[in-house]
Parts: sequence; structure tokens; C-alpha cells
Amino acid sequence: MNEAQARDEICRVGKSLFDRGYVHATAGNISVRLDDGFLITPTDACLGFLDPARLARLDVRGQQLSGDRASKTLALHRQIYGAASAFDPATRCVVHTHSTHCVALTLQPGAGDEARELLPAATPYFVMKVGHVPLIPYHRPGDPLAADLVAQTITRYGRQGMPIRAVMLSRLGPNVWHDSLAAAMATLEELEETAKLVHLSPTPPEPLTESQINDLRQTFGARW
Repeated sequence: MNEAQARDEICRVGKSLFDRGYVHATAGNISVRLDDGFLITPTDACLGFLDPARLARLDVRGQQLSGDRASKTLALHRQIYGAASAFDPATRCVVHTHSTHCVALTLQPGAGDEARELLPAATPYFVMKVGHVPLIPYHRPGDPLAADLVAQTITRYGRQGMPIRAVMLSRLGPNVWHDSLAAAMATLEELEETAKLVHLSPTPPEPLTESQINDLRQTFGARW
């Protein structure tokens, strides 16, 4: 994908997420890693009304070259690229939203505890398409400490043989990364819909058994 195509794809995905309620107002951001830098949505931009020409263009060091001012989450995105690429060199994009049901799960008592994951192995497609989603304790938006913690978490899971595609920032929302924006959007959708099912369930769901999860690994290459 060249830069022009990446600009159009960021706007297409942003509008799709906005139109279907996965993002609202000016929440959320999207980036793509290019061969010689990055594209990222501008700060306080509405993802439903992006202009390809006004996306922030940055060099490999993260210095802005053109476009509107880059999102304040740039440091987090760059940390994700650096950490995730060690386990999946094809990582090319990051999507961050404030998806309602994902965030709602972090508002429950005890949800801010460290070393937790957002969701159990509740459904086969969550296990197959998303995998483990570590919960990152609350930090203010744009806090560099959060970016460091996300990178450390990606590295920890990867070294344990469990490379991840998403983390959940407590009280803020998920960050999802993949080799294409279409794939990242699909992963985000599966994550939010699973969170919706769990959030609406009258009792905490029983997770799939290890035997059931192993069957999904062997049959479909599940990431769990």
C-alpha cells in the first residue's frame, strides 16, 4: 500500500467505524506505518469526517512533516509498532477507539487491578480472531507511562509465546494492531461485540475449556 492508498484507507475505516457507532465525537485515532514514516489522524479529529490531505505525516523519528497536528497518542502508536513488530514484522497499522462496551467492563469494581485481561475465552471467534487482551491500568490520555507499559506488556506476552493484537486501556478504550486496516477493524469489531455479550450477560460467562480452546488452536490456528 502506497501513501495515497493509506490515506484513503484511513479515511474509509474511520468513516465506517463512526457510522456504525464504534467511535463517537472526536474520540479515537488511526495510524499506518509507512516505509519512511507514519500517517496518523489529527488531534481532536472526528474519524467520520477525515480529509486524506489533512492527515498528519511524520518521519521515522516521529517528527511531523505535514498535515494537521498529530494525535497526542502518537507516542503510544510508535511504542506499539516497535514492540509488536518484534513478534509480527507485518504490523502496519493501529486503531484506537473508545468503544462503549469495552470501556464499560473497565468501570466495574476490581477492573483496575493489574495483571488482568479484559475478557475470558467467552466465544470461539473471540479466541480465534482476537486472543488475549491485557488490561492496562488507568493513565491520563497521552501519558508516556501508558505507552511504556503497553510496550512492556506486548513484549511480555510475546516472549511467553502468546503474541497479542490488542490491549485495553482502562477507562479509555482498546488499541488494536494488524497487518492491514481492514484486518484491524475486523479485530476491533469482534472485541467490542464480545465485550457487549459479556457486559449484557446477567452472570459472568463460563470460559471455554482448555480442551475446547486447544481444538480451536489445532483447527483454526487460534491465537489464545
